[in-house]
This record gives sequence, C-alpha cells and structure tokens, in this order.
Amino acid sequence: MRKNKLVMVAMGAFALTTLTQCFTKKKDEGKRLYETHCQSCHMEDGSGLKGLIPPLAQADYLQTHRDQLPCIIRHGMDGSIIVNGVEYNKEMPGVAGLRADHVTNLLNYIQTNFGNDNPRYTMPEVERLLEACPPTR
Repeated sequence: MRKNKLVMVAMGAFALTTLTQCFTKKKDEGKRLYETHCQSCHMEDGSGLKGLIPPLAQADYLQTHRDQLPCIIRHGMDGSIIVNGVEYNKEMPGVAGLRADHVTNLLNYIQTNFGNDNPRYTMPEVERLLEACPPTR
C-alpha cells in the first residue's frame, strides 16, 4: 500500500513538471514566432525598415485592420497600405504553415509589445477570421 502511494506521488510530480514545462514553452511562443518569421523585416524592436517595411511598433494599422491581420500573417499581402500616415508598398510574404494557435500567439505578442497595448486575440476569434480569409492568389 505504501509503495502504491509513493508511485502515485512520483507520477503526479512527473506530470506536474511536464505540464509546467509545456506551459512555460507556450508562454514565449509568440516571441519565438516573431523572431523566426517577422523580425528580419520588421526589426527586433518592431520599427520596420524606414520607407520600405512598415513598423509594428505603435502602429495604428494593428487597430484599424484587426480582422485582417490573421489572414495577412498566413497569406501575406501586396499593394499599398498606410501605417501611421506613411504609405508602404512592399509585398509581405505569408507563413502558410502556421497553425491557428501559432497565429494567435504571434498576434498577441505583436499586439502587446513594441509600445502596443491592443486587445488580445482568442483562439476562436483567430480560427473564425482565418476561415473567412479571401481566396489566395
């Protein structure tokens, strides 16, 4: 009987450690996704590349185009856009392989960093917005 309790305690400790590591890794997932997929163009601080690549730092576009952002991340965009009163016209490639949870974490990182204090996305919201994306080119 005592051996069974010891085994149960050990299994519980293992499960708790594994679960904690899982959540810890997810905590910084948005930042890691940004560094992997966005930082080379939008810069480490989200400032963009003057005149070519729009900033994400304190960007009005994040608020005024909230419903379009998941589709932009997944499918990219081309054509002219205005960010903070400046026109940009450089194609942005999408990252088609990102799952909805990745898109959610990436957007939430962008929405709450670089001087941004925008509302966070929920998974159901991002899933709904991704399903409504216009057909890709």
